[in-house]
Amino acid sequence: MPSHAHHPTTEPRTESSGPRPESDDPLQREKSHLAASRSALRAMRADAEALNIADVTANWVNAEVLQGEIDARIKALADLSHTPLFFGRLDYLHAPGLDLAEGAAGENFYIGRRHVHDADGDPMVIDWRAPVSQPFYRASKKDPMDLKLRRRFGYTGGELTAYEDEHLTDPTEAARTSALLQSEIERPRVGPMRDIVATIQPEQDEIVRAGIGGSVCVQGAPGTGKTAVGLHRVAYLLYAHRERLARSGTLVIGPNRSFLHYIEQVLPALGELEVKQATVDDLVGHVEVRATDEAAAATVKGDARMAEVLRRAVRSHITMPQEPCVVVRGSRRWRVPAYELEEIVRELQDREIRYGAAREALPQRIAHAVLVRMEQSGEAPDDRVQDAVARNTAVKAAVKAVWPPVDPAKLVLRLLGDAEFLAEQAEGILTPEEQKTILWTRPARSVKSAKWSSADAVLIDEAMDLVARTPSLGHVVLDEAQDLSPMQYRAVGRRCTTGSATVLGDIAQGTTPWATDTWEEALTHLGKPGSAVEELTQGFRVPREVIAYASRLLPAIAPDLTEATSIRESAGDFEIRTVEPADLTAATLTACDNALAKEGSIGLIAAEARIPALRTALEAAGVSCLAPGEETSAEARLTLVPATLAKGLEYDYVVLDEPAAIVDGEPDERTGLRRLYVCLTRPVSGLTVVHAAALPEQLADR
Repeated sequence: MPSHAHHPTTEPRTESSGPRPESDDPLQREKSHLAASRSALRAMRADAEALNIADVTANWVNAEVLQGEIDARIKALADLSHTPLFFGRLDYLHAPGLDLAEGAAGENFYIGRRHVHDADGDPMVIDWRAPVSQPFYRASKKDPMDLKLRRRFGYTGGELTAYEDEHLTDPTEAARTSALLQSEIERPRVGPMRDIVATIQPEQDEIVRAGIGGSVCVQGAPGTGKTAVGLHRVAYLLYAHRERLARSGTLVIGPNRSFLHYIEQVLPALGELEVKQATVDDLVGHVEVRATDEAAAATVKGDARMAEVLRRAVRSHITMPQEPCVVVRGSRRWRVPAYELEEIVRELQDREIRYGAAREALPQRIAHAVLVRMEQSGEAPDDRVQDAVARNTAVKAAVKAVWPPVDPAKLVLRLLGDAEFLAEQAEGILTPEEQKTILWTRPARSVKSAKWSSADAVLIDEAMDLVARTPSLGHVVLDEAQDLSPMQYRAVGRRCTTGSATVLGDIAQGTTPWATDTWEEALTHLGKPGSAVEELTQGFRVPREVIAYASRLLPAIAPDLTEATSIRESAGDFEIRTVEPADLTAATLTACDNALAKEGSIGLIAAEARIPALRTALEAAGVSCLAPGEETSAEARLTLVPATLAKGLEYDYVVLDEPAAIVDGEPDERTGLRRLYVCLTRPVSGLTVVHAAALPEQLADR
């Protein structure tokens, strides 16, 4: 790929050993542009800091809002010294129109994480999300997209040290894998997840830049960058639709706190500081969760049929009126008979509006019936009279009798604690055995004293939405979605009913008994049926030999999925060590020592039951270890990871302890093999499997 008149080599160009005139040294010219761009960025920040809003705001509220926006801009303009300000350059054959890069002139554009302009307003760095930047990710020899040259830059510790050219219209230059791109992908990682903005591939870019109008689901094999694609999609949508999403909000949903901590630095590195993050448990945290359901109970509670059981339970509070409503105003008495009240109630029921909204409408409907009678008798009441009638004691009493208020948590408390009530609401929906499975053996006395589970909290959230509409966001990213139950999908879907969603996951990594079998089914529960499902099968992170080994499990865990491939040219470090049972822990520690001798982060992944023994052995050996989610550093690079928390994380080197124990730790073999598949696919550079027990038959013959 790289070729240049001054450097006729296939390797990235680095600094020359001797000094050269700047005019004759392309690398030095690029360094000068980097220095000038950093200076311009500092000037942009200084301008923001110097803004004085004392004379431009009408009141203190406006002043607070404006100052908050200025502070956010100052923070976004920070120059991160170890983060490349630009990572590519595009030389166009023809100057793009100003609609592509407003204010830009000429045909060369530097592509970076954010826009930088000089004192005259001319762009020095173009935001990677701008339309003019798109060819950096998608242009090819077959479709050069009007590019003459694509240049990639290599950095060491924030310093520009190399560049690499690709002449897209030169027929004599053969297409090669970018050495700098490969180097960036394989660069050892210490600390939180970093962005992939410099390495986005064409198929990833298509997903990132998909319109905001529709939802998209990304089925991504391990190492295909689906999480990073989802985060970069949020950054892109905020760039392209900032005003709209500023009003409606965005949210990234991850499987657990460790995962969210791991990814939390990606968006700020791209200049986006206001995106909220949460787990599904956070979304439905209306009660304190203090219990864990058995798998069978959690599966029934997570079934979509529970939505209808809850709907029935909420509506069961409605009773048809038996008595008329008599309103006294002055010397007159106005009577609305029971049959007319029943007509009003049934009309509200048939409209299928939320329980609380209907309850608020009912007194106005009754008041309207009274006003009709007033008009028939010759009076001329106005809206104020109707409002007064709606607040009348008799009307309030009638509403309370036929359409009483419902407390969602108390409703679920009764449903799970009262066998007779559950049987009434679940008749024809849940079997008697299923009802017995979810019924509490010892009913709780109150909402506060109940030992709620995560699945119970989701039921309460569903009941709350039946009573009052859940506010909707503009865009939601749902990561590691394959583990969600139908009821959890509904909980997420309620947060984006008027917005769009990006769903990320891998069916092969589904490790819960209640997981859906297909993305089509999951998207239906999410409320986004028919959304596009894109499949990423080209891996960038997991070494080729490792992904091939892990893919042996696919026929048993997800037979319909396409096997992933890897663009990695190196096979990676891969070893399987068979030891005697008595030597297992010592052999695992030896493998960790070997990994620590290399550069980068190390993940020691083991079954939950093995974690205490391994932690004790590490402490005895004087090896410090982190918990998942804790940030690695040069001094502490080894993380002890229970297999149940490994999903979504990645490490340069992984030591996998006793695969059979990981499989046996799950309720069934398919779930166990899926858990093992997750653990096998966490490394970026190398994997060592240490085992004493027999490997699963799918892996036994390497």
